Amino acid sequence: MDCIEITKKLIKIDSSNLEGANKAIDFCQGILSSNGLKSEIIVNNGFKTLVCNIGSGNKKIILNGHLDIVAGKADQFTPYIEDGKLYGRGSADMKSGAAAMLSSILKLKAENLDCKVQIQLVTDEEIGGFNCSKYLVDNDYKGDFVICGEPTQLGIGVQAKGILQVYLEFIGKSAHGSRPWQGDNAILKAHEAFKAITNLPFTKENSELYSSPSINLSKIEGGDVYNKVPDYCKMCLDIRFLPDQEPQKIIKQIEKAAGVKVNIHAEGDAVKTKVDDSYVVKLSQSIDNITNCTAKIFGQHGSADTKFYSKYNIPSVEFGPTGQNWHGDDEFVIVDSVYAYEKILIDFILNLNSNL
Repeated sequence: MDCIEITKKLIKIDSSNLEGANKAIDFCQGILSSNGLKSEIIVNNGFKTLVCNIGSGNKKIILNGHLDIVAGKADQFTPYIEDGKLYGRGSADMKSGAAAMLSSILKLKAENLDCKVQIQLVTDEEIGGFNCSKYLVDNDYKGDFVICGEPTQLGIGVQAKGILQVYLEFIGKSAHGSRPWQGDNAILKAHEAFKAITNLPFTKENSELYSSPSINLSKIEGGDVYNKVPDYCKMCLDIRFLPDQEPQKIIKQIEKAAGVKVNIHAEGDAVKTKVDDSYVVKLSQSIDNITNCTAKIFGQHGSADTKFYSKYNIPSVEFGPTGQNWHGDDEFVIVDSVYAYEKILIDFILNLNSNL
């Protein structure tokens, strides 16, 4: 099977749940085994991760792909090709990328490589990655450079914003709704605080790949009836901060402006890979070699498993085939881009040397 045939087989597996995701891992292990490659399956909290190594040398390249998907409609698990596009749930995000990584390993296994290559196929990226990629890196499954095969239109996502999800609680004073002046409206206090937060110094900062961080007012909880001044309001914020910003400094600014404690719901590290990193430069050259186009370098606004490796100062990037509408009803990947992606990975690995 080539990378497109593997992608089709993976699309047919509904891996939006743990059982299906683990089944996809077993399928990939079967492909490796039938081609003479030994692999290791690591199980953490029921989630399977597949690890397979080829090559030798002082440097190690990690190819990281996730096989889990978001839920889809029944017909999305019947893949089909139309006008050069392969449709199906997970076609772009990111079973095609994982399939190309798998087929690349098979084509490189007999080569006299000047580096080690480790493929990592995981099953929980869509729900945070804590059971698989985080577990791997925390248990020393590290390398010198990491490629996560997310759909990037064959560009290189070298950085990603960090995640700071917080909530603030505001206390007011209740009163009859017909006499609001006798109370202290907690929802209005939250509203005024949000306006102040959006004008804090950290919101005006920028970096080489980003014009600003972002703040999403994601949830408001307050009030219970029409005819009462609300005395409590909970405001939830989803902040995506720049790679060089420090979350604790952001929290201090918010607490000073809002006058209340900031409670942390979730945090995620930013990805800080440099544009001129030597591996990024080499990968860019391989993109140029295969596509005859200059590689696009950019920063991601969202988050992927790259964040776990970047935390250990391992240069990590998102790089994958061209597709559209992932998580949508008509998700697809462009077939030619998957073949190009495979060729780029192979060119990149074959042209690495131990001097990097």
